[in-house]
Amino acid sequence: MDPVLTVFKASKHCNVSPKTIINWIESGHIKAYKTVGGHRRIKKSDLEVFMKKQGIPIPMEEPVEGRKRILVVDDDPIVVETIVQALEEDENDYEVISASNGFEAGIKVSEFKPHLMILDIMMPDIKGDEVCRNVKSNNETKDIKILILSAYLDDEKFKTMKEYGADVCFSKPLQLPLLKEEVAGLLGLG
Repeated sequence: MDPVLTVFKASKHCNVSPKTIINWIESGHIKAYKTVGGHRRIKKSDLEVFMKKQGIPIPMEEPVEGRKRILVVDDDPIVVETIVQALEEDENDYEVISASNGFEAGIKVSEFKPHLMILDIMMPDIKGDEVCRNVKSNNETKDIKILILSAYLDDEKFKTMKEYGADVCFSKPLQLPLLKEEVAGLLGLG
């Protein structure tokens, strides 16, 4: 299967800035498509065809480094899209997926095996504290870092979430630079 690259990853492959990649896409030099969320994606083979035409050296295959996987769980699509976009465009090149409810989160935890979950504690079908407790009480998932987001976080809830295994708790709305800093810190990249 042909690997698909983010703009950031493509820029690293060509040794140019992400803005240059975007300019090449917009001017029709590189084929790309947009995800539902509006993020550009480029097939590696299409990028390398362009690179050969332009005489840009194609780097030797880099050893596959383990990208950090993040699962964003929130029933608010705007919150999810904002967080996913910010993390996908981060220099740490995270692999980010989302879930909109507790049931879907449970499935994605077992299939995707995230290193970190960003979790809303108030969802219609299940409470975030139950998800947190389930993740931390399972030997296979107990090492997943959990960052709690809630519009209704007071000192008592904060204390309860910490008891259930949350690593960090924040009130919404959270500033994206602070979120990115916390994510990098929790994943040992900051």
